[in-house]
Amino acid sequence: MRYSGMKALIMGLGLHGGGLASARYLAAHGADLTVTDLRDEKTLAPSLERLQGFRNIRYVLGGHETVDFENADMVIKNPGVCPDSPYLQKARRIETDISLFLENLANRDGANVRLTVVTGSKGKSGTASAIHWVLQKARERHLLEGSAFLGGNITVSPLTFLDALCGRRGRDAAAGTAAAAGPDDVVLELSSWQLGDLKGKTGSDGAPLLKPRAAVITAILPDHLDWYGSMEAYIADKRIAYHGQDDRDVTVAYDDSWGRGFLSETHARTLVCAERPLPDGVAGGWLLKGKDTPAFARRTSDASIVEIVGGTTLALGFHQKKNLLTAGLPLLDLGLPASFIAESLAAFPGIEHRLEYFFEKGGVRFYNDTAATIPEAAAAAVDAFDGNLVLLTGGTDKRLDFTPLARACAKVRKAVLLAGTGSVKLQSLLDAARIPYSGPFDDLDKAVAVCFAAAKPGDAVALSPGCASFGMFQNEFDRGRKWKEAVKRYQS
Repeated sequence: MRYSGMKALIMGLGLHGGGLASARYLAAHGADLTVTDLRDEKTLAPSLERLQGFRNIRYVLGGHETVDFENADMVIKNPGVCPDSPYLQKARRIETDISLFLENLANRDGANVRLTVVTGSKGKSGTASAIHWVLQKARERHLLEGSAFLGGNITVSPLTFLDALCGRRGRDAAAGTAAAAGPDDVVLELSSWQLGDLKGKTGSDGAPLLKPRAAVITAILPDHLDWYGSMEAYIADKRIAYHGQDDRDVTVAYDDSWGRGFLSETHARTLVCAERPLPDGVAGGWLLKGKDTPAFARRTSDASIVEIVGGTTLALGFHQKKNLLTAGLPLLDLGLPASFIAESLAAFPGIEHRLEYFFEKGGVRFYNDTAATIPEAAAAAVDAFDGNLVLLTGGTDKRLDFTPLARACAKVRKAVLLAGTGSVKLQSLLDAARIPYSGPFDDLDKAVAVCFAAAKPGDAVALSPGCASFGMFQNEFDRGRKWKEAVKRYQS
């Protein structure tokens, strides 16, 4: 799709990649582009450096100008911008990098793409990454043709690989191999905000723009209630993941009240992910709690039971192993052999910022779980260790209940708190339960020193905040990187 002569406006260049990818893609395809962001040039320097080669970009930084929104043919918004922004009310057309990707993909002749969408409150990054890992391994073993791509909320915009997706078809056709070529696979991790921005978006045929071959919904927990105000509003955006599906597709969800609701609503075939053996006639998979327990599945209601995740995996903790089961179910539906899925998932190394093992000193292992941004996620991280854990936790509140995290703090050797409004709420619960802690600290190096002093050989030390990162850090990834840097430079 060409954008020559179109007046396009990027609202929110940001540092996570979506705004930058949109700017690069539109500038490269001829748009008359304006980039506007509330942050200043110094803060946005890493992204601005990536745009230096383009001469068709105008910048409005440190604030927005209403006239830019009024004059733009198309505004591309950052997912973190609230839809009721007064500036967006002036826009004629609003898109995101995800909607641009889906629209271009639908309009490219010869594109042959199989789309998997993963959403949820927690576990979506690990699940999406595990799916992509197995799809890549399948191509290394020549079980599948084409290529596999991963993008979305995982900080990789799909616009970065759109031209590669569509370009391969043209090369295959020129070589006379198009008929033999299999589909490319795209795995998109989508947040509730990214899904909400797709509400009402349709293709040229009037059907929903988002129509995944597989829609996977991981654990649903209270999150972003400071934005949505209610769980019902939050869940409404999650449902968009499967609205465009039909019986040629599959929806995967948990065996809980939210998941059962999703599975009852979708028009796709269904696979349920449970923590108990499924009754006869129910398709899906299950994983029982316990050390080194395998996970089992049946692809259809009358299929035989197969092992889909082995007892031993590199992923640490029950919640991460359940992510592997959740990843395995759509892969089984795509036709990959169960034995190959289990073998590949066993070797999945995990991803950065999710219970990431990164350092050892004096017999103490250090982990980065900065993506645990709700109390339940931090509590799950505590359960992944067999005691002897020093936990660095706390941060900014998102109108959440910290009871699960307070209970988890009772199980650790030492709880160390970072400063923030969430930590204030957590402190009151810890004080009431007479659970000891240190902090809160507004200096990360001081917190690291306390963690080192509390840990003994054989212990683990984990940053698992259960909170947002605002205040001390730019975002949760900045928090994780700075945690790793502070640990590695610490001198006792």
